[in-house]
Amino acid sequence: MYVVSAPNATGTMTAMGEAMDGFWDDRAAPERLRALPSRLLGRASSHADRLVGEALAGADARKWHYGVLVALREGGPGSQSELSTRTGVHRSDLVAVINELAEQGHVERTPDPADRRRNVITLTPQGRRHLRRLDQLVDTAQDALLAPLSPGEREQFAAMLRRLVDHQAAAQHAARGTARPAR
Repeated sequence: MYVVSAPNATGTMTAMGEAMDGFWDDRAAPERLRALPSRLLGRASSHADRLVGEALAGADARKWHYGVLVALREGGPGSQSELSTRTGVHRSDLVAVINELAEQGHVERTPDPADRRRNVITLTPQGRRHLRRLDQLVDTAQDALLAPLSPGEREQFAAMLRRLVDHQAAAQHAARGTARPAR
Protein backbone atom coordinates (compact mmCIF):
# COMPACT_ATOMS: atom_id res chain seq x y z
CA MET A 1 0.00 0.00 0.00
CA TYR A 2 1.19 3.52 -0.71
CA VAL A 3 1.00 5.90 2.22
CA VAL A 4 1.46 9.59 1.61
CA SER A 5 0.37 12.66 3.50
CA ALA A 6 -2.27 14.98 2.13
CA PRO A 7 -4.13 17.96 3.53
CA ASN A 8 -7.70 17.28 4.62
CA ALA A 9 -10.55 19.79 4.35
CA THR A 10 -9.18 21.83 7.27
CA GLY A 11 -5.64 21.86 5.89
CA THR A 12 -4.36 19.36 8.46
CA MET A 13 -2.01 16.70 7.07
CA THR A 14 -3.47 13.22 7.25
CA ALA A 15 -2.21 9.87 5.99
CA MET A 16 -3.82 8.70 2.76
CA GLY A 17 -4.24 4.99 3.19
CA GLU A 18 -7.03 2.54 3.57
CA ALA A 19 -9.72 3.83 5.85
CA MET A 20 -10.84 1.75 8.79
CA ASP A 21 -13.68 0.36 6.68
CA GLY A 22 -11.21 -0.99 4.10
CA PHE A 23 -12.09 1.58 1.44
CA TRP A 24 -9.97 4.42 0.19
CA ASP A 25 -11.09 6.89 -2.43
CA ASP A 26 -8.14 6.97 -4.83
CA ARG A 27 -9.02 10.33 -6.42
CA ALA A 28 -6.80 12.25 -3.98
CA ALA A 29 -3.70 10.23 -4.92
CA PRO A 30 -1.11 11.79 -7.23
CA GLU A 31 -1.80 11.12 -10.90
CA ARG A 32 1.47 9.20 -11.30
CA LEU A 33 0.31 6.70 -8.68
CA ARG A 34 -3.23 6.56 -10.10
CA ALA A 35 -1.80 5.71 -13.54
CA LEU A 36 0.44 2.80 -12.54
CA PRO A 37 -1.07 -0.46 -13.88
CA SER A 38 0.60 -2.47 -11.11
CA ARG A 39 -1.02 -0.26 -8.49
CA LEU A 40 -4.39 -0.38 -10.22
CA LEU A 41 -4.24 -4.17 -10.41
CA GLY A 42 -3.30 -4.35 -6.75
CA ARG A 43 -6.15 -2.10 -5.69
CA ALA A 44 -8.65 -3.99 -7.86
CA SER A 45 -7.31 -7.29 -6.55
CA SER A 46 -7.74 -6.17 -2.94
CA HIS A 47 -11.31 -5.11 -3.66
CA ALA A 48 -12.04 -8.37 -5.50
CA ASP A 49 -10.58 -10.46 -2.66
CA ARG A 50 -12.71 -8.62 -0.14
CA LEU A 51 -15.91 -8.99 -2.20
CA VAL A 52 -15.41 -12.70 -2.85
CA GLY A 53 -14.18 -13.43 0.68
CA GLU A 54 -17.20 -11.74 2.24
CA ALA A 55 -19.60 -13.50 -0.13
CA LEU A 56 -18.14 -16.93 0.59
CA ALA A 57 -18.02 -16.27 4.34
CA GLY A 58 -21.80 -15.94 4.22
CA ALA A 59 -21.90 -19.63 3.29
CA ASP A 60 -19.21 -20.69 5.81
CA ALA A 61 -16.64 -21.03 3.03
CA ARG A 62 -13.32 -19.52 1.99
CA LYS A 63 -11.67 -19.00 -1.41
CA TRP A 64 -9.57 -22.13 -1.05
CA HIS A 65 -12.70 -24.17 -0.31
CA TYR A 66 -14.25 -22.83 -3.48
CA GLY A 67 -11.10 -23.52 -5.52
CA VAL A 68 -10.88 -27.14 -4.38
CA LEU A 69 -14.58 -27.79 -5.02
CA VAL A 70 -14.37 -26.26 -8.52
CA ALA A 71 -11.23 -28.30 -9.30
CA LEU A 72 -12.99 -31.50 -8.25
CA ARG A 73 -16.11 -30.69 -10.28
CA GLU A 74 -14.16 -29.79 -13.42
CA GLY A 75 -11.26 -32.23 -13.14
CA GLY A 76 -12.79 -35.12 -11.25
CA PRO A 77 -11.35 -36.89 -8.23
CA GLY A 78 -7.67 -36.43 -7.54
CA SER A 79 -4.89 -36.89 -5.06
CA GLN A 80 -3.96 -34.11 -2.70
CA SER A 81 -0.85 -33.50 -4.79
CA GLU A 82 -2.90 -33.22 -7.99
CA LEU A 83 -5.35 -30.85 -6.30
CA SER A 84 -2.46 -28.71 -5.10
CA THR A 85 -1.27 -28.39 -8.70
CA ARG A 86 -4.78 -27.69 -10.04
CA THR A 87 -5.64 -25.05 -7.45
CA GLY A 88 -2.29 -23.45 -6.66
CA VAL A 89 -2.87 -24.12 -2.96
CA HIS A 90 0.34 -25.31 -1.26
CA ARG A 91 0.16 -28.98 -0.22
CA SER A 92 0.59 -28.23 3.47
CA ASP A 93 -2.29 -25.71 3.37
CA LEU A 94 -4.42 -28.00 1.25
CA VAL A 95 -4.50 -30.68 3.95
CA ALA A 96 -6.33 -28.30 6.31
CA VAL A 97 -8.71 -27.21 3.52
CA ILE A 98 -9.56 -30.82 2.67
CA ASN A 99 -10.02 -31.63 6.38
CA GLU A 100 -12.50 -28.75 6.69
CA LEU A 101 -14.38 -29.76 3.55
CA ALA A 102 -14.49 -33.41 4.68
CA GLU A 103 -15.80 -32.41 8.13
CA GLN A 104 -18.58 -30.46 6.40
CA GLY A 105 -19.41 -33.47 4.19
CA HIS A 106 -18.43 -31.73 0.93
CA VAL A 107 -15.58 -34.07 -0.02
CA GLU A 108 -14.63 -37.63 0.70
CA ARG A 109 -11.06 -38.80 1.25
CA THR A 110 -10.36 -42.46 0.43
CA PRO A 111 -7.16 -44.45 -0.02
CA ASP A 112 -6.00 -44.69 -3.64
CA PRO A 113 -6.44 -48.35 -4.72
CA ALA A 114 -3.32 -48.05 -6.93
CA ASP A 115 -1.17 -46.61 -4.14
CA ARG A 116 -2.49 -46.90 -0.58
CA ARG A 117 -0.04 -44.21 0.60
CA ARG A 118 -2.06 -41.62 -1.33
CA ASN A 119 -5.58 -40.37 -0.76
CA VAL A 120 -8.08 -39.65 -3.51
CA ILE A 121 -10.38 -36.71 -2.87
CA THR A 122 -13.89 -36.88 -4.34
CA LEU A 123 -16.70 -34.35 -4.44
CA THR A 124 -19.81 -35.61 -2.61
CA PRO A 125 -23.42 -34.90 -3.65
CA GLN A 126 -23.64 -32.49 -0.69
CA GLY A 127 -20.45 -30.85 -1.96
CA ARG A 128 -22.00 -30.42 -5.43
CA ARG A 129 -25.03 -28.68 -3.89
CA HIS A 130 -22.79 -26.48 -1.77
CA LEU A 131 -20.70 -25.59 -4.82
CA ARG A 132 -23.81 -24.52 -6.76
CA ARG A 133 -24.59 -22.10 -3.93
CA LEU A 134 -20.99 -20.85 -3.84
CA ASP A 135 -21.05 -20.35 -7.62
CA GLN A 136 -24.06 -18.06 -7.20
CA LEU A 137 -22.29 -16.07 -4.48
CA VAL A 138 -19.10 -15.74 -6.51
CA ASP A 139 -21.07 -14.71 -9.61
CA THR A 140 -22.81 -12.00 -7.59
CA ALA A 141 -19.43 -10.78 -6.29
CA GLN A 142 -18.05 -10.73 -9.85
CA ASP A 143 -21.05 -8.67 -10.97
CA ALA A 144 -20.44 -6.18 -8.16
CA LEU A 145 -16.74 -5.96 -8.99
CA LEU A 146 -17.29 -5.46 -12.71
CA ALA A 147 -20.47 -3.37 -12.46
CA PRO A 148 -19.14 -0.42 -14.50
CA LEU A 149 -18.19 -2.67 -17.44
CA SER A 150 -20.46 -3.90 -20.22
CA PRO A 151 -20.62 -7.66 -20.89
CA GLY A 152 -18.22 -7.22 -23.83
CA GLU A 153 -15.80 -5.16 -21.75
CA ARG A 154 -15.91 -7.82 -19.01
CA GLU A 155 -14.90 -10.48 -21.53
CA GLN A 156 -12.11 -8.28 -22.90
CA PHE A 157 -10.89 -7.43 -19.42
CA ALA A 158 -10.82 -11.09 -18.36
CA ALA A 159 -9.00 -12.05 -21.58
CA MET A 160 -6.36 -9.36 -21.01
CA LEU A 161 -5.87 -10.43 -17.40
CA ARG A 162 -5.55 -14.06 -18.54
CA ARG A 163 -2.84 -12.98 -21.03
CA LEU A 164 -0.94 -11.17 -18.28
CA VAL A 165 -1.19 -14.11 -15.89
CA ASP A 166 -0.19 -16.63 -18.60
CA HIS A 167 2.74 -14.45 -19.65
CA GLN A 168 4.01 -14.16 -16.08
CA ALA A 169 3.64 -17.91 -15.50
CA ALA A 170 5.55 -18.67 -18.71
CA ALA A 171 8.31 -16.25 -17.72
CA GLN A 172 8.61 -17.87 -14.28
CA HIS A 173 8.79 -21.36 -15.78
CA ALA A 174 11.37 -20.23 -18.31
CA ALA A 175 13.48 -18.63 -15.57
CA ARG A 176 13.33 -21.84 -13.53
CA GLY A 177 13.78 -24.14 -16.52
CA THR A 178 10.59 -26.00 -15.64
CA ALA A 179 7.74 -27.14 -17.85
CA ARG A 180 4.35 -25.50 -17.50
CA PRO A 181 1.59 -27.76 -16.20
CA ALA A 182 -0.83 -28.91 -18.89
CA ARG A 183 -4.30 -27.40 -18.86
